[in-house]
Amino acid sequence: MTRHRARRFCNNLRIERDNAALYARLADLATDARLGQVYWRIAQGEQLNAQFWEARLREMGVPVPISRIGLRVRALGWFARHFGTEFVMPTVVRMEHADHAATPVDRSGHRDHFIAPHEADQRDHRHRTQSGNTLRAAVLGANDGLVSNVSLVMGMAGAATGDRAILLAGLAGLVAGACSMALGEWLSVNSSREFYQAQITERAERLAVSPDDGREHIAGIYRDKGLERAAAEHLAEHIAETPRAALDMMVREDLGVDPGELGGSAWGAAISSFCLFACGAMFPVAPYFFVGGSTALIVSGCTTAAGLALIGIGTSLFTGRSMLFSIARQFGITAAAAAITYAVGHLLGTVLVG
Repeated sequence: MTRHRARRFCNNLRIERDNAALYARLADLATDARLGQVYWRIAQGEQLNAQFWEARLREMGVPVPISRIGLRVRALGWFARHFGTEFVMPTVVRMEHADHAATPVDRSGHRDHFIAPHEADQRDHRHRTQSGNTLRAAVLGANDGLVSNVSLVMGMAGAATGDRAILLAGLAGLVAGACSMALGEWLSVNSSREFYQAQITERAERLAVSPDDGREHIAGIYRDKGLERAAAEHLAEHIAETPRAALDMMVREDLGVDPGELGGSAWGAAISSFCLFACGAMFPVAPYFFVGGSTALIVSGCTTAAGLALIGIGTSLFTGRSMLFSIARQFGITAAAAAITYAVGHLLGTVLVG
């Protein structure tokens, strides 16, 4: 049992060290001075969290592992150095919310220092942004399917391969692309769930090892919400009497997720991604079920234009741009892609067929 606990504590220590190294690297690379300071404060908080687990290991008589920078930190640091910190932010933003746990010593004095100033606003808007993100994912998923498949159809049409070949290629592109999108979404959601589960386990360990530390953290959350110190400590004392309730609150406040959902269903996300991509990909393919020749190509262009108009309208809802601008942009990008693939298909068809 002691060996199992030591292994878990070592894993928690590794996670905190990696987070500290990553945020320190982002702080060095950040072009915005204010953002760099935020990252640096987070890195300091993560380092203090690591010291918490080092102390627990020493209390158990277990040697503290040598600090090594993990492959994940090296990879994200490389991308941040070459492409900017904004490039890796979709990957590390969850960590920014997840790992702002206060220090085990004198929590009340450090917690305000280590939490970014904009974090409270992010908590307030978290649920409102989730619906916007869902709309964005739906529109972009359909857009990917339409643009990729109209390019494929136009390439096959340019090669003059015949209606049956165009239809088969379009359907193959639809199925292959939808499966790829579904698998990618399934892996993404599963990775997110595993990340959150690891963070929940780490917090559960801290509550079990140091319940006073957890109580102080909860009191700090209530103080951030505007309660007086005495009232915050009273509420924290009451919640801490039930470890499950204390953990639930910490997870919701620190990670911004429902512990019972952990970011949603991976299978649901995969199925919805498959369907959205397939819906978009059907626009340029559907006419070939009913007509052929140049008529099918013209009708395919019309149905594609209708699909692009719908996607442009949807895009305008979350970008704030006018609908006409969004539709025109969709038309321009897709027309360019279709023209290029048609020309390449025609060239290859001429060269290969002779």
